[in-house]
Amino acid sequence: MIVEKDITLFSTCEHHFVPIVGKVHVAYYSSGKVIGLSKLNRIVNYLSKKPQLQEKLCTEIARELINVIETEDVAVLIEADHLCVKSRGINDVNSMTITSSYNGKFLEPEIRNEFLKYVK
Repeated sequence: MIVEKDITLFSTCEHHFVPIVGKVHVAYYSSGKVIGLSKLNRIVNYLSKKPQLQEKLCTEIARELINVIETEDVAVLIEADHLCVKSRGINDVNSMTITSSYNGKFLEPEIRNEFLKYVK
C-alpha cells in the first residue's frame, strides 16, 4: 500500500463561493505502474481549483488516480473545514466534513482499516 497523507486542500464551495480548507489522504496498490509522489499532490491541487462539492471532489480524485495508475485499488479520504458552515448561517466553528471513496481492495474491511490507521 502506498499512502500519501495530509495533502493540503484549498477549494471553493460550489454553493456559497467561500473557501473549503482541509487535507486529503490517498492510497493505492500498484498494478505495476507507479507515479511520482508529488503527482498525487498535483492531482488534488488541479481538481480542487474549480468550485467544488467535497463529495464530488473525493470521487473525482479517486477516478483520476484509477485512470492514471491503472488500478482499481484506490482510496481517498478528505477532511475539510467549510467556511460556509463556519461563517454563515449556523456559525459552527468546530464541525468538520469527512468524505471517502474506497475502491477495489479498499472495499475489504481489513485493508480499509489499515489505511485509516495510517491517516489518523
